[in-house]
Amino acid sequence: MPLLDPENWQSHNLAGGEYAVTEPATGDPLGTVTLASAEDVTAAAGAARAAQAEWARAPHFVRAAVLRKAGDLFTAHADELRDWIVRESGSIPGKADFELHVAAQECYEAAALASRPAGQVLPSEAARLSYTRRIPVGVVGVISPFNAPLILSIRSVAPALALGNGVVLKPDPRTAVCGGLALAAVFAEAGLPEGLLQVLPGGPEAGQALVADPQVPVISFTGSTAAGRAVGEAAGRHLKRVHLELGGNSALIVLEDADIDAVISTAAWGSFFHQGQICMTTGRHLVHASLNEEYIERLAAKADSLAVGDPHREHVHLGPIIDDAQLAKIHGLVESSTARGAKLAAGGTHDRLFYRPTVLAGVDDSTPAYAEEVFGPVAPVRSFSTVDEAAALASDGPYGLSLGIVTRDTARGLDLAERVPTGIVHINDQTVNDEAVAPFGGIAASGTGARFGGEANLEAFTDLRWTTVRGDVAGYPF
Repeated sequence: MPLLDPENWQSHNLAGGEYAVTEPATGDPLGTVTLASAEDVTAAAGAARAAQAEWARAPHFVRAAVLRKAGDLFTAHADELRDWIVRESGSIPGKADFELHVAAQECYEAAALASRPAGQVLPSEAARLSYTRRIPVGVVGVISPFNAPLILSIRSVAPALALGNGVVLKPDPRTAVCGGLALAAVFAEAGLPEGLLQVLPGGPEAGQALVADPQVPVISFTGSTAAGRAVGEAAGRHLKRVHLELGGNSALIVLEDADIDAVISTAAWGSFFHQGQICMTTGRHLVHASLNEEYIERLAAKADSLAVGDPHREHVHLGPIIDDAQLAKIHGLVESSTARGAKLAAGGTHDRLFYRPTVLAGVDDSTPAYAEEVFGPVAPVRSFSTVDEAAALASDGPYGLSLGIVTRDTARGLDLAERVPTGIVHINDQTVNDEAVAPFGGIAASGTGARFGGEANLEAFTDLRWTTVRGDVAGYPF
């Protein structure tokens, strides 16, 4: 029996109307989901809050067992879930497999969180026991995007549940199945108590209601910087803790001693993986002047060699862009860049939603596709002459998410990394990396720092409570 049955998607009795789930590669319908209204969000938050108290009191090994089972189920149902990720989000199968692997690992790592030491004993001036203890926040609101829908939902849902919280998850309606309903089905089969995980596909109205709801003290948001600013402002008005993982325009610095034979594959992956629709995508290639001409020629050749098409029916390297609006943004940035003098070394064309991997040469600060986050398969290449210039170029701009540095001298690479403000650095690798055990997040316009993964999850989804215990009632000079 399949894990995901489209016949059950309308059983939530939500009031926000119907939304057609479509396959970007073909435009064919895959099913219909019901969207959530603001009233639905209020009801769901109340249900999660009602279920959370008993869940928080459950022994740690009970919560851990559910998370471990969920991890196993992502593997057991991999064939079915892979198919949904490929068809609904336009991913190639390899990218879908990566999401499934990370989803399972997120669950296993979250299971380990349940038995982590919950606090520490403190010294005290008084004759008393003084200690801290981490307690669940209550209900966590998770708002996730379309581009890596399973990963960007599970990385908040799994640790929040493991630490004793309820969760209201609002996935992007474009990937409501693989970013939302799949999680609901997995956790239901894993034995998660009813009501704890509420999945509400919805648009801006549902997201605004989730941020405003007083029953939801913590918001975990992944999305664009513009939307993140709005979420952060609204959360601030409601005095809520909010974790923001936002956009980026990450740089790959190629020093003059780099192995040009090895770096091209790395560089292409950084810009073209999942059609460039990843926050960590390599959006700026900074290449030493001595390598620049050959780098552009070889990266363009690599781009031209990559197959673009329907990932469900063909063996391709790139699938479709998620929708027409995103395609128009990508192509608009490429056209405005060439209009301002950038040279189109490869790509720049599309057939329906299938955009060719694109390489732009001769870019500078005024080139839109260099200065802005494209969120598409576009690789602008710019040369530098000195390490000081490379550091300045990589540091320029509002974002601070990920950085790649390619060099045969790793000590020199680490020294250069210290000069560039960013949340993530990879020496001799491109900018797109993720592991469940590692803290993840950016700074500046890329977000509010490392808020997911590893120890960061403890701070993200618990409150720290100070408790003291005395043997006798304290006396005071009143």
